[in-house]
Amino acid sequence: MSENPQVAAILDHIETRERELGEQEGQLRDRIEEITRQLGEIEVESENLRITRKTLLTLPLPSPADEPDRPDIPGHPAYQQILTALADAGRPMRARDLCQALDLPILPKNTEGIRAKLKRLVSRGILTEPETGLFARPDA
Repeated sequence: MSENPQVAAILDHIETRERELGEQEGQLRDRIEEITRQLGEIEVESENLRITRKTLLTLPLPSPADEPDRPDIPGHPAYQQILTALADAGRPMRARDLCQALDLPILPKNTEGIRAKLKRLVSRGILTEPETGLFARPDA
């Protein structure tokens, strides 16, 4: 090597700079590897989403027969009034309570008429009877 102190200083500077650049290069390569890994994960997820969309679009629509059977509510408006009163109360009720809720006089004919309708709704699976004489909506 040169014995010239100026050349030696320049060579030291070059060597220092080469080390710095080598470290920066290593850091950049590490970052490139990390970004490449992240990019690969994003590409995989995007592909999965594309496949899922394609699969969903090719599925046939369910036929109406696949829908669960809903119990048929009798056509008389009294049944709808009973169901509405039970929904509004949000609790199980007795025939007598329903007569009051429906503004019917508390007479045996009204109470028995309501009880018969409630029993009919229970037999059709529209209402439940958690205990004798107490009627409730299944979701209550």
